[in-house]
Amino acid sequence: MIDFVRGQVAHLENDYVVLDVQGIGYRVYCPNPYVFAAKNEQTVTVYTHHHVRDDAILLYGFPTREEQKLFRKLIEVSGIGPRVALGILSGGHPDHVVAAVQQENITFLTKLPGIGKKTAQRMILDLKDKLDGLGGPSLFDELPADLEELDGLNPGWPEAREGLKALGYTDAELDRVWQQLKDSVKPTEEVDSVMKKALKLLYAG
Repeated sequence: MIDFVRGQVAHLENDYVVLDVQGIGYRVYCPNPYVFAAKNEQTVTVYTHHHVRDDAILLYGFPTREEQKLFRKLIEVSGIGPRVALGILSGGHPDHVVAAVQQENITFLTKLPGIGKKTAQRMILDLKDKLDGLGGPSLFDELPADLEELDGLNPGWPEAREGLKALGYTDAELDRVWQQLKDSVKPTEEVDSVMKKALKLLYAG
């Protein structure tokens, strides 16, 4: 089992980062590879899940232990494989996902990529009492039923904002861009898509 990979950021794509570890490039699939964008050619630690199947050996990676743990909990749920779990983490902030499970918020969960009503119900049944210490309701008195009601934010925007700040953009620039962007972003739009739209506006000045 490969629990983490430490190496230099060599390359980024929409769904993975390549880490150079002593001359070997490890492709690690991530919910939001852009969190590593500002660390190009710097040494980073990515917490991984080593997944083996008949036709492939894959690494899924996360910037924190908490996200790694949540991913592993998600793939224990019947009907959720690694790709769906990755989509959940890219479509919703981990704290929001945990809060939704613990508050049995099916409406919220079914707005995440790849999650239907039956899978949302299974997530609640299997995980409600297993997510202690991974965020959740302590951050929200009551999680809104609709993703659009989360402080007026797309749930992917906080993570996209983090990635953009890592690229050197200021809070003032990002606040301005979000005001321009928020009406055109879908509630379940993924982080990489939100970042691309924001960067287009930032480049345009």
